[in-house]
Amino acid sequence: MRFKNRLIILVCLILVFLQSCAESKIHKDLSNNLISKTYVYGCNGSYNFTARVENDNVWLFLPDQTIKLPHISSGSGAKYSDGNKLFWSKGDEALLEIADKKYQGCINNRAKAIWEDAKLNGWDYRAVGNEPGWYLLISKGKGIVFVSDYGRTTNKFTTPEPLTDQTKRTTEYYAQKKGHVLELIIEGTKCLDTMSDESFETTISVTLDGKVFNGCGRALH
Repeated sequence: MRFKNRLIILVCLILVFLQSCAESKIHKDLSNNLISKTYVYGCNGSYNFTARVENDNVWLFLPDQTIKLPHISSGSGAKYSDGNKLFWSKGDEALLEIADKKYQGCINNRAKAIWEDAKLNGWDYRAVGNEPGWYLLISKGKGIVFVSDYGRTTNKFTTPEPLTDQTKRTTEYYAQKKGHVLELIIEGTKCLDTMSDESFETTISVTLDGKVFNGCGRALH
């Protein structure tokens, strides 16, 4: 039983890593090669914040303010500072110094970072599913992106006008492109991701060329 639990955790970590890599590539393709990455840190003392690295700068979304720091040279890891405030990171670990306070033991939560990254990249809705692993992104301006087969297959569509039924609490999308047909049905019912045990606000059914994928999702704004 202990081995099985460890195996499930390992699979979840691998899926999170693959999804993060695939979504980073999609964002780069849609944003004129802007190099960016998002982290969600939890530090000692229950201090939490989000950091977004964009080229040679980092945006820090703190509980009480948002600041931008430039990259400076560092012997180890990545360091950003304006002379008064400092942010340092290496891998999933980070350190923050601001207003004479030092926040240590900051660890990136990769699962949360994927969702925050999608939000900051301008997506309005994100959904995930398993067996095989897939995820979906929706934005009125960016389109619909459906990535399946654990990140190996990507299909992009122009976002059509949704069909909303307030009584049934459903929103439907129907799109076509280059011989592919995509149909989405989003229901306002709670959904539990069986892989991560995370609860979501909506249940979604994705049908691509007749193949059905079921999963969970949430609005990002």
